Amino acid sequence: MRTEISELGEFGLISHLTEDIKLTQPTSMRGIGDDAAVIDNKNQQTLITTDLLLEGIHFDLVYFPLKHLGYKAAVVNFSDIYAMNGKPQQITVSLGISKRFSVEDLEEFYDGIKLACQTYNVDIVGGDTTSSLTGFTISITCIGVANSDSIIYRDGAKDTDLICVSGDLGAAYMGLQLLEREKTVFAGQKDFNPDFSGKEYILERQLKPEARKDIMVELGKLSILPTSMIDISDGLSSDLLHICTQSKVGCRIFEERLPIDYQTAMMAESFNLNVSTVALNGGEDYELLFTVPLGLYEQVKIVPGIHVIGHITESNDQCKFVTRDGEEMELKAQGWNPIKE
Repeated sequence: MRTEISELGEFGLISHLTEDIKLTQPTSMRGIGDDAAVIDNKNQQTLITTDLLLEGIHFDLVYFPLKHLGYKAAVVNFSDIYAMNGKPQQITVSLGISKRFSVEDLEEFYDGIKLACQTYNVDIVGGDTTSSLTGFTISITCIGVANSDSIIYRDGAKDTDLICVSGDLGAAYMGLQLLEREKTVFAGQKDFNPDFSGKEYILERQLKPEARKDIMVELGKLSILPTSMIDISDGLSSDLLHICTQSKVGCRIFEERLPIDYQTAMMAESFNLNVSTVALNGGEDYELLFTVPLGLYEQVKIVPGIHVIGHITESNDQCKFVTRDGEEMELKAQGWNPIKE
C-alpha cells in the first residue's frame, strides 16, 4: 500500500506522523500543535544544537533503511548535548520531501525518531515539512539543559591533562566502506541483498549509532568532570585538533593506545587500509573525546569503555601522533569535511 503525501497535505501529514506523540519531560510545557513549543527550564542553562542531513551527501537510501536513518538523525543530536555534559530533552524535526516518498516511507522514518526519543527520554515538540526537488533533507534541532557549573566546553584542556576516548574508533567508517562496496557490486540488480554475516558490528556503528549517555553517568558517579570534551563526529584527528585549537594547547597521542575493534581491523585489512589511519580519520563514531587532570588517572582508567590515548602538552608544542615505532608525526585534520569540494 502506498499513500501519496498530496492526499494528506502538509498539515494532515504532520498530524498523521505526530498524533501519537506524548510529552514526558516536565520542562515540555507545550509541544506540537501551536506556533511554537513552550519549554520551562527554570534555573538551568539551555543547550541547543542542530544537524542538517542531505541525501547523497550524508546518507544513501540505496542501503540506509528509513527507520535506521530516523534513529541516527535524532541520536547524533543527542550526542552533541551529552558532549557538553547536558541532558537532551526536546527535539524539533524539519523535513524536505520529494515526490518519490510516500506517507508509509515517512511513517518508517518517524518510527526511528520515536524509538530514539523513547530510548533517551526526549520529547518531539515541533518541526516543519516542505517539498524538495533534490531528495530527502533532514534538519533536527535538539534542546537540552545543564547546570551552569558543570557544562563542559572545548576550551578547558590544560598541559599534562590526559586525553581519553570512549568505546572504539573507525568502525562506522568501515561499515560505510562495506556498504558502498556492496552497492557497487550489486549495481543495477533489483534485489540488494548481500551477505553481511560476521560484519554486524561495523554496520550497526554506521547505521544505528548510540550516544554515550552511559559514559557521562559513570564519570558522574566518580565525580569526574572533564576539563574539555567533544563528540567524535568528524574523526579523532579533526575533533582533537578542535580541542587543542580552542584550548590553545598541543597534544601527543599514541598509536598503540588507539582502541580498535577486531571487525574494524579485519575490514580495513580487506580494503588494504591502514587501520590506525581509519581510527584517526574515519568519523561518525559518536564516541566522547575528553580530557581530565593527570591526577585522576587511577580513577578514570577503571571506568568501563574509557581508554587513555595520550596527553595534552604546552601551548608552544605541536599536536603529535606517535607511531608504534616511536616516530612522531604531525597530527592533521583529515576527517570528514562537509563543505569540501
